[in-house]
Amino acid sequence: QVQMVESGGGLSQAGGSLNLSCTLSALTDEDYVMAWFRQAPGKEREVIACINWSGGSPYYVDSVKDRFTISGDTAKNTLYLEMKHLKPDDTAMYFCAADPWLSMYTIRALGVTSADFKYWGQGTQVTVSS
Repeated sequence: QVQMVESGGGLSQAGGSLNLSCTLSALTDEDYVMAWFRQAPGKEREVIACINWSGGSPYYVDSVKDRFTISGDTAKNTLYLEMKHLKPDDTAMYFCAADPWLSMYTIRALGVTSADFKYWGQGTQVTVSS
């Protein structure tokens, strides 16, 4: 059972930066797709970035493209989300997720939802003030 623990959330002013980390344990040899999701109050959980754990080009939704960067360090078993130029609309609970059966090809072609991911962290709050 893969376990995921997020950290690094907090409060930022608009235009500021925050870095999130997601520590993973009990990974097996499958090539996981890793992702960051977020969920604002009263809204559905939405994907914002995905990446193959083995490497390759990431996928971003338009709302975070050119502001957020997803990356992974397989030696440290840690997934990262670097967030710059933060906006009040970025305020949400942020979750890391992993799945051994998804493919980046499918995600780029068809998109992805929270129902597609098997493993989840507990979330970390990000609040951006104006």
